[in-house]
Amino acid sequence: MATLKHVERVRPDRRPVTRRGATIAGIGRSIPPRVVTNHDLEKLVETDDEWIRSRTGIRERRVASDGVATSDLAVEASREALENAGVEAADLDLIIVGTAPPDMLFPATACLVQDRIGARRAGAYDLSAACSSWAYGVAMGHAAVASGTAESVLVVGAETLSRITDWTDRATCVLFGDAAAAVVLRPCAADEGFLAFHLGADGAGGPLISLPAGGSRLPTSEETVAAGGHYLKMNGREVDKFAVRMIPRAIEHVVAAAGLTIEDIECFIPHQANIRIIEAAAERLGQPLDRFFVNVDRYGNTSSASVPVALYEALEQGRIHPGDHVVFVAFGGGLTWGAAALQWTEGSAVVGRGSREAR
Repeated sequence: MATLKHVERVRPDRRPVTRRGATIAGIGRSIPPRVVTNHDLEKLVETDDEWIRSRTGIRERRVASDGVATSDLAVEASREALENAGVEAADLDLIIVGTAPPDMLFPATACLVQDRIGARRAGAYDLSAACSSWAYGVAMGHAAVASGTAESVLVVGAETLSRITDWTDRATCVLFGDAAAAVVLRPCAADEGFLAFHLGADGAGGPLISLPAGGSRLPTSEETVAAGGHYLKMNGREVDKFAVRMIPRAIEHVVAAAGLTIEDIECFIPHQANIRIIEAAAERLGQPLDRFFVNVDRYGNTSSASVPVALYEALEQGRIHPGDHVVFVAFGGGLTWGAAALQWTEGSAVVGRGSREAR
């Protein structure tokens, strides 16, 4: 586990120089127009609306149209984030895309995004930490901006989980949806913007969420396809136990690292995987549920896109104001988890219009 926060560099003359911070200067999202309701799933697997809602809180999810890839959603979200930030793609220094199902193993989806938005001078790479990918990506983007390595960083969480979902498996097909969201990170004062990060992993839990085939361990073959090895596999019961335990701990770690208390946080934005997990986290922290932003009912689990999509809607609904302290927290395959604490400033993103609709 690693907890990161602002530090001071000491020059040869021993006078401390506080490095600059980074904040979210722009945000965008891409939501596929196709809605798949619980009633739609009743036609595919043995389930029903009440069973799904009572166990997950999900009423519906979005599914990308045929022919739409992860990069298509990422590009839509990125363009809106750049416009929202008032930053030209040509001025980006770095692009980080967090995703579980990229367009292909290589080239990186981030490189495809870089080309399509015209970010000619930006470095680009994909980050794979499952549902925690955007949280990890923001930590890496912040480090680049705060160190002076970059002035403008685009961090994207983009998923087409419908492409790796077994629609005959009721344990998983009811959970996931497609979406993308992106943020532009820019410099700010060291005591504003992001205040602390907390990142962690437990590789012993790797088998609990996996896509078994298609890599070097189980290369694609007739056997792996026939066995369904190219679909997402998850031990939901054990993952839920892990999440209920880890989310409050990660929040407490990052809040303490930022020099704050739980009561100082105006808005918690958790990974939208399951309403029961969010409710359990609120209870363990002794906080009312209304301080946690929730939209899992409309999108399901969109993996790395989950937290930034929720952030977009929290801003759209006026839930976050300048001066507020906000905490993001996510967990995912790996097993991984990540949290960030930040102070929303006058220079942070403001959502003033609707998102782009993906194809």
